[in-house]
Amino acid sequence: MALMQSLLSFSSSSSSSGLKMSTLKSVTDLIPTHNLPNWLTHDDLSPGPKIHGTKLRVAHLGVPGSYSEAAAGKAYPNSVPLPCKQFEAAFEAVELRIADRAVVPVENSLGGSIHENYDLLLRHRLHIVGEVLLRVRHSLLALPGVRKEHLRRVLSHPQALSQCEHTLTSQMGPNVRREAFDSTAGAAEFVAANNLRDTAAIASAHAAELYGLQVLEDGMEDDSGNLTRFLILAREPFIPRTGRRFKTSIVFAGNDREGPGVLFKVLSAFGLRNIGLTKIESRPHRSRPIRVLDVAEDDILRTAKYFEYIFYVDFEASMAEVRAQNALAEVQEFTSFLRVLGSYPMDI
Repeated sequence: MALMQSLLSFSSSSSSSGLKMSTLKSVTDLIPTHNLPNWLTHDDLSPGPKIHGTKLRVAHLGVPGSYSEAAAGKAYPNSVPLPCKQFEAAFEAVELRIADRAVVPVENSLGGSIHENYDLLLRHRLHIVGEVLLRVRHSLLALPGVRKEHLRRVLSHPQALSQCEHTLTSQMGPNVRREAFDSTAGAAEFVAANNLRDTAAIASAHAAELYGLQVLEDGMEDDSGNLTRFLILAREPFIPRTGRRFKTSIVFAGNDREGPGVLFKVLSAFGLRNIGLTKIESRPHRSRPIRVLDVAEDDILRTAKYFEYIFYVDFEASMAEVRAQNALAEVQEFTSFLRVLGSYPMDI
């Protein structure tokens, strides 16, 4: 139990630079939006919560109609949404007690990992307390009366564009420009606000309703089983227990003694205890990108250089289980730092 409590608390060896305020802007009022929530603005990012009764305040990326808003609503149906311009603003909102939770995407079944949020998990001192799996169905949206042959460009979040790449090419050809935008719903809002008749957005059908756009094509994603996994973040950890399916997320870096075989040794600690891994993600070790080791080859001592990585691992076990505690006790022997990001119920 003492080991579990120490692992659930943040490691003092993890690097964390000072918080940097994100630059945010207000949403332009469109079509009746007086009942929709406003952006979380720069002025709001100061210590001390806003008063919203007893409802949870949930920070997420994007204007109303975004998939992050839908995931936040699935996790907390009666919550107060706090839309943010950047992912980091959502992290900061929870740290500064403006929000009670943040809901951020980390991977998509077509587009892969959202690397920015993996980096933010390490930089910010929040706990993963849950996950949400959301079926994502993309639509091609344009102003009323616009036809596909009028279009010269398509705006959306880079992840959404990658999830629709083959469909876009087959339906509209390679010459229609793809341009990245902050969020899917933000792209829809931009097309409507600027009356762009040669531009479409890829976003949800709900975004079309909110911003007065028409759906030119539904189901633009390249695969009908398109899923995005979101993490729920909080200031305090979820207390793990047994009796239901749990997932635990950790981040670690190898130590100098182990050399390039550290990942194999770490994974063996889970395999020997029959603990399944659901995700492995590597990111550059920014404070130490290169590891230099002396290696003996043919009785000659040579210097070898290796890229240094930080590894994120998700495994199917609760930190309340002895096997998980023992696995991490072994992992600690091979790592220069180890942090448990959260142990939380799986979304099944």
